[in-house]
Amino acid sequence: MCSDSGSGRARELAEELGGEAAANLDVARRADLVILCHKPHQLDAVAAEIAQEVKAVASVLAGVQLDALQKAYPGVPVVRLMPNTPAEVRRGVTCYCAPTDIEPELERQVVELFERVGVVEAVREDLLDPLTALSGNGPAYDALLVEAQADAAIRFGAPPGLALRLATETLAGTAALLVKREYETQLVRREVTSPGGATARGLAALERAGVRAAFHDAMDAVLGRSRR
Repeated sequence: MCSDSGSGRARELAEELGGEAAANLDVARRADLVILCHKPHQLDAVAAEIAQEVKAVASVLAGVQLDALQKAYPGVPVVRLMPNTPAEVRRGVTCYCAPTDIEPELERQVVELFERVGVVEAVREDLLDPLTALSGNGPAYDALLVEAQADAAIRFGAPPGLALRLATETLAGTAALLVKREYETQLVRREVTSPGGATARGLAALERAGVRAAFHDAMDAVLGRSRR
């Protein structure tokens, strides 16, 4: 079941994916687990409507911590999760945290639910923001990398569509290779890089351009911090 504030999106989702569009209170009364997907600032308003009816809550509200969820839903089991957009193609990454007193069976059920759309990792709540900055913002960064690599090839005459396709498939293949190599990034780089060869020159140029520093700066910008 799904609900909305009157936008009609719930009906569209039900028609697209199956299921049923219903009012907030109806969903709260009938569902074993309510997933909060509204705007973070609507937390108290939505809770005032449904808190007395819900059995368990899973929140994907950015920046809303467990203590705020527990305050809004007193006595109700809560889990905080942050998925990313590749969940659309069932290749998402979801980080989550839960109170220490959560029932193990409920935690297992929530994890299994989100595993339907990708990888799920349990983390400490203080790590949720930086890890969200990594996996949540990462698809935009990776898309920028694909675009930049394709643009570089286009500058030398490559057809734009072909350049984008090859850059995208190279990224996807490299990701699969990294998984097979158990995330040994240096190993994968060594397998491609011959001493003094073209890849070595390209990597040196990227390092001179400050690729690593740029990602550190991006993390600091997302978290609202300044790097010393």
